[in-house]
Amino acid sequence: MSVIYLMIPLAIVLAAAALWGFIWSVKKGQLDDLDTPPKRMLFDDED
Repeated sequence: MSVIYLMIPLAIVLAAAALWGFIWSVKKGQLDDLDTPPKRMLFDDED
């Protein structure tokens, strides 16, 4: 029973860190263009 007193706060901290990371990436523009990067490898490089 005492392990639950450790696991619940740890789970809350990890969830808060994941939420903060997601919000940070959205504000920095990491998720703006999800279509172009996979297609970029199909274009030939110009020498």
